[in-house]
Formats: sequence, structure tokens, C-alpha cells
Amino acid sequence: MFKSMWLILFAIGILALGGCSQAAQEDKSIQTADEKIKIYTTIFPLQNFSEKIGGEFVEVENIVPAGSDAHSFEPTTKTMVQIAEGDAFIYLGTGIEGFTDAVISAVKNEDTAIVKASEGTPLIGVPESSEDEHEEENDEEHAGEDGDVDPHVWLDPGRSVQLAENIKNALIKIDPSQQDYFEKNYQALKDNLEKVDSKFESMANEAQTKTFIVAHSAYGYWEDAYGLKQIGISGLSPSAEPSQKQLEEIVKTAENAELKYILFEQNVENRVAEVIKRELGADTLTLHNLESLTEEDIQNNEDYISLMNKNIETLKQALNSK
Repeated sequence: MFKSMWLILFAIGILALGGCSQAAQEDKSIQTADEKIKIYTTIFPLQNFSEKIGGEFVEVENIVPAGSDAHSFEPTTKTMVQIAEGDAFIYLGTGIEGFTDAVISAVKNEDTAIVKASEGTPLIGVPESSEDEHEEENDEEHAGEDGDVDPHVWLDPGRSVQLAENIKNALIKIDPSQQDYFEKNYQALKDNLEKVDSKFESMANEAQTKTFIVAHSAYGYWEDAYGLKQIGISGLSPSAEPSQKQLEEIVKTAENAELKYILFEQNVENRVAEVIKRELGADTLTLHNLESLTEEDIQNNEDYISLMNKNIETLKQALNSK
């Protein structure tokens, strides 16, 4: 139903703007050398990687607004028309963007490159505690993607190298004349991602404890890559709430692990996490899930590398608090 609704709305928008859309297609076919590649992305890391690799030759817009949650975001018809008039739509494709099937179907006949950034990236399964919740949400929120995978792959800087490479390859396909430029920028980004990966691994290896408690279960890739253990108060979706029994188990596990901090996220309000914070008497720290920036992040010119380095420092404090 969700998909059909957006297709109908998009069709209405296209009919209303038919002449403009046709003109936009004609313009794209005769792009001049100084025109930038117009790219639309779905989550901040894809925007940031596209900007770093494309440099002066791209104009990138992330369709999920600052401070929003990609799990629940719904694009407007106007946004979908803009995507159809752009050169590329870059999405993650692991199930976190529930709106992508509608967008892809709506623009498939347009001159817009559709880029699944996670193509070829090794993914992990859904955290065991989230399986029931994930099955209930799968029909709407994860339609068209692998319903049994953890979608938060960008949080692993090692795996993010593959995301960046897929973006680089897409840009080369759009503008082969700038291949050397895109390759050079990609290599610089890859080197920085590998440095963050190494720093993250060292922090995890030296930590007094491997367990941390966080508002929602977005950090399974840190478990897989670095041997850490998350206690997620909510499941894969931050809007899900645990049962009373699960709440009791979470509090008991956190008490047994003697955890001093509970980690909240920059774009998610979780009243259940607040309850557990009071129950444990824990202090709070902010962990950035990098789905989208806050207004403060934008003012501070934060990027993927700087935010991930801050996450490392946050975890270092939380994991060495005994």
C-alpha cells in the first residue's frame, strides 16, 4: 500500500510537471563540462563519501533532513520529482530506507543512475533479540531488501570502504573523463577509513569491558568487527519498545556488568532508555549513529571521520569506567 501510494502521488507530480521533466532530461543529455553531477543520497555517510570522492564535480543533497531518522522518514512527491531530475540516486539498500522501492520504481524510466551502495558488502544477521520485531516490520519498513540482515553496515569503517568504492565506480560511469580525479579522492578516503578502523580495533582490544548499553540495537557491526557487546534497549528500529520482561532482563544484565553509562543517540528520543537510566542510576554519553547530522554537527563541519573518532572516544570512556 505504501509503495502504491507513492507511485500514484509521483505520477500526479510528473503529469503536472511534464514539460519541465522533459526539458530536464534534454538538459542532462547535453550537459556542459562545467555542470556538476547532481546526486541525491539517503543517509549522511553516503552524502559525505559522495562529496569527498566527487569533490568539485558533484553537488550532493541528502534527502533525510538533519536530525531525522531514516527508519521512519517519508519523502514528499516534490523530493521524488527532484530525484528524477538528478543524475544519481545513491541509497544504502540494506533495508533501513523503507521508501526506496517507491523511489526506484518511480524514476526507473528516467535518466537517473540508481546506485545501491551496499552492493558486494558482507552483511551480518539481525541481532537475536530483534528477530521478532524485525519480522513484524519487514513488510513495510524493509520491503524489497534482505529482511534478515542488520542494516547499519555504514557504522563499520572497514566495510564502509566498499560503500565508498561503489560510489566511486558510479561517478566514473557518469563522468569517465574525471576517472583519475575520482580514483585519487577515493584512495584518500579509503586510507582515512582504514586508519579509523585500526584505531577502533585498538580501543576495543584495550578496553576493560566489552559491553555497552545503548538506546537501540544499531551496533551489531561493532560486535562483529571488534568483539564488543551491545545491550540494545530497543531493537533495530529505535521506535520499538521492549516488553516488561525484556526491560527487567536489560536492567539485570547492565547491573551484572556494572555499567556506569547509558549511551543515547544524537537523533533519537527514547523514553524507555530514560527509564532504564534512572533505574540504573547511570550517567549518559552521546553515541552518534551517523544516519543524519544535527544542526550542531553541520555548524561544526563534522564528517564521517570526525564523528567516528568521537564515537571511539565515547566508547573508550564507557568501556573503561569500572
